[in-house]
Amino acid sequence: MQDRVPEGGFGRLVPELDVRDLDTSLGFWCGGLGFTVAYARPESAFAYLEREGAQVMLNTRNGHWETGALALPFGRGINLQIRVDALADIVLRLETLAWPLFRPPHDAWYRVGADEVGCRQLLVQDPDGYLLRLSEDLGMRPLSPGARAS
Repeated sequence: MQDRVPEGGFGRLVPELDVRDLDTSLGFWCGGLGFTVAYARPESAFAYLEREGAQVMLNTRNGHWETGALALPFGRGINLQIRVDALADIVLRLETLAWPLFRPPHDAWYRVGADEVGCRQLLVQDPDGYLLRLSEDLGMRPLSPGARAS
């Protein structure tokens, strides 16, 4: 475990996810997704994670920040997109953990103005049900006339 400021400093938007069991979550986030612990406060059951510039905080539920009832799966209605350089390593890590995918790897193209932005992505839920969309860049291409992007 490290005990330092995240590489490149703190992100401008960093989600903090309440979890039921920090060790279980760290096994998934670090072992499955390849994040590393920048720093932790074990006495508070808290860890600050990073991978390729993406940052997330994990905190064992303590009731301090809950604005309403929290029931599984946590994070309903939101998915967190995490851009990675290569998806293949994560697929292998998740297979090693026998972790089920919410949606297997697939290519998707999204319209942005007159172009499409492509990504190879998969969706997976963490131990508390947060939906994560890990995404590898496939570049841009012109939007074909009459084409409908995903």
